[in-house]
Amino acid sequence: MATLLHDAVMNPAEVVKQRLQMYNSQHRSALSCIRTVWRTEGLGAFYRSYTTQLTMNIPFQSIHFITYEFLQEHVNPHRGYNPQSHIISGGLAGALAAAATTPLDVCKTLLNTQENMALSLANVSGRLSGMANAFRTVYQLNGLAGYFKGIQARVIYQMPSTAISWSVYEFFKYFLTKHQLENRTPY
Repeated sequence: MATLLHDAVMNPAEVVKQRLQMYNSQHRSALSCIRTVWRTEGLGAFYRSYTTQLTMNIPFQSIHFITYEFLQEHVNPHRGYNPQSHIISGGLAGALAAAATTPLDVCKTLLNTQENMALSLANVSGRLSGMANAFRTVYQLNGLAGYFKGIQARVIYQMPSTAISWSVYEFFKYFLTKHQLENRTPY
């Protein structure tokens, strides 16, 4: 449920961010982008990649959590508070999840940006919609390698993010648990 709600809010923000980042973007600000997209493409443009976003984030989170737990079993088997193990496990879990879901991210980006050059090279007229069409278009333009464009940047972005997230989570879990145990009244 958290991923469903998170993506419902963040998908429009991702559309705006990606359109602003495009080479020769016609948009000069986030607000102008929102207005233009709303006026020319409607509300649906902000959610064109929502199912792709979910299809990417659910496996991402699954791989991320499973990998973190697996690594913790090996590097921190007693599950004590160990910042180094949390940072290493968190970073590696994020890297693996990011790498594994890069093809979905490439397709999501194409759906969000509707990049004109790519669409014209693929002889797509109008708007590209649907993950299956995005997968076909990416393959048609770049073959298998197209699904992994940007993999290094994605991994480099996710590694510190997930390492920090896990280490902060584990710190507060340790701190709050320790604080509760110390303030416990004996029966």
